[in-house]
Amino acid sequence: MNMTLEGKVALVAGATRGAGRGIAVQLGAAGATVYVTGRSTREQRSEMDRPETIEETAELVTAAGGQGIAVRVDHLERDQVKALVERIDREQGRLDLLVNDIWGGDQLFSWTDTLWEHSLDTGLRILRLAVDTHIITSHYALPLLIREPGGLVIEMTDGTAEYNASKYRVSFFYDLAKASVLRMAFAQAQELAPHGATAVALTPGWLRSEMMLDHYGVTEETWRDALSTVPHFAISETPAFVGRAVAALAADPDVARWNGLSLSSGQLAQVYGFTDVDGSRPDAWRYVVEVEDAGKPADTTGYR
Repeated sequence: MNMTLEGKVALVAGATRGAGRGIAVQLGAAGATVYVTGRSTREQRSEMDRPETIEETAELVTAAGGQGIAVRVDHLERDQVKALVERIDREQGRLDLLVNDIWGGDQLFSWTDTLWEHSLDTGLRILRLAVDTHIITSHYALPLLIREPGGLVIEMTDGTAEYNASKYRVSFFYDLAKASVLRMAFAQAQELAPHGATAVALTPGWLRSEMMLDHYGVTEETWRDALSTVPHFAISETPAFVGRAVAALAADPDVARWNGLSLSSGQLAQVYGFTDVDGSRPDAWRYVVEVEDAGKPADTTGYR
């Protein structure tokens, strides 16, 4: 299919690293103008305290063939989000694609603490970062997105609706955060459809994000070294893979067929024919179900 997005304007909210960065770069590769937001800049890091910055992401978008525009935004701050959308309107006069990829909770939740053992303040902070940010961003961005028919909203989460409906996602607050985003995509789909716009939920598989590679002490070039201790890591994928899924959706003139659905990068690769950077088509969520049905563990939960 034609993946050209020249003339299209996208906002990738939460594009500092991981899936957000991969999505922004692939949209740039298709020719889009991409506003990339986050809290980590070259002048100041966010509470994540990671080296990646939104300026780097914007430069990668431009190098890929698009136009990357970095804007520091805390998506919990309404005035900042409102100002961002007003800037996009002023500079571009349109918004074709909103990707809500804001997260920032990796270092906050505990895999082992129950709801009553977990810090309540920290747990509520996770929900604010994972849920409130998406609501605030959509609230201000959707009026611009529906100005012209054909707009697309992609809610990024971890896990498909089918999988998350039947599986406990390791921690109360993590489980609730990811399930909430799935429902937000469904709800927005109902409200956007009369305006000729579409909303979907999208999950990558086991993502080889910067944090995940650091976690296993490997790089993208040496990631297979981790297989000796974590064999299931063989099904992992680069952030570019889910980025290509987003680009395919954004370029699909019949994208409304997916309205309200929960999708995965591996699933969409089979439909649209794109591959990961190494030419493979990993399908992590299909693999997880098959392995678990066979009575074996398959934990693909990873840092985005």
